Amino acid sequence: MSIIHKTTMSPTKLELLTPWLPQQPWYAAARRPPELSRVGGFRLDDPEGEVGIEFMVVRDDAGDRPAWYHVPMTYRAAPLDGAERALIGTTEHGVLGQRWIYDGPHDPVLVAQLIALLQGRAEPQAQSQSHTPDPSVTAEVTGSGLDVPAGAAGAPAVANGPDGTRLLLGDGGPVLRVTRVLRPEPGAESGAEPGAESGAESGVESGPESTGARGHVSAGWRLSEGGEARGRYVVLYDGDTVS
Repeated sequence: MSIIHKTTMSPTKLELLTPWLPQQPWYAAARRPPELSRVGGFRLDDPEGEVGIEFMVVRDDAGDRPAWYHVPMTYRAAPLDGAERALIGTTEHGVLGQRWIYDGPHDPVLVAQLIALLQGRAEPQAQSQSHTPDPSVTAEVTGSGLDVPAGAAGAPAVANGPDGTRLLLGDGGPVLRVTRVLRPEPGAESGAEPGAESGAESGVESGPESTGARGHVSAGWRLSEGGEARGRYVVLYDGDTVS
């Protein structure tokens, strides 16, 4: 299970994300640099114990109203071959030394464990506590389950666009769409913030059947003033339903 070290990182994750986020096609442009705070997420374990896997939600207050971004990340002790364009940055960890931090959808270890989560073979872990499962994170798949072509997790076709990040798992295989701009699911908000988009207003799907999706990973994040929201971090589609 995940071991969370209570130590320092220099630069911090948020400091690395501040220049990286505005370069992404799904980032909502603001008139000033991002103003980020960490407001939620969870972790998955690497069975080999080598790669840190985190699904982080950050709130950005640089715009006219708050926005919440989902940034899956991996943490490695050495560079990942062929993933230079996915590098968010490097940092010095107070216990583990230098770490290379990558945009997670490009890392085969994260993709493999995300598939395992949807297949019921991996257990989500608390973001900031060691050896602590997080039962609030749910993974659901309708139909006959999730079949993935052999080796697909190791070399997914990754497409980054304004609507998020799409992972094609093999030729004709299923598609994972990583939600980047999070919006609460209808009925899943408490203490919604003035000016923030609700699920009903922003067209968030009310269920897999209504959009061709047949599975998802859902989790929560914190709003200000103690409010909470919940939404879909990842959505699963059959390959022939997504263009």
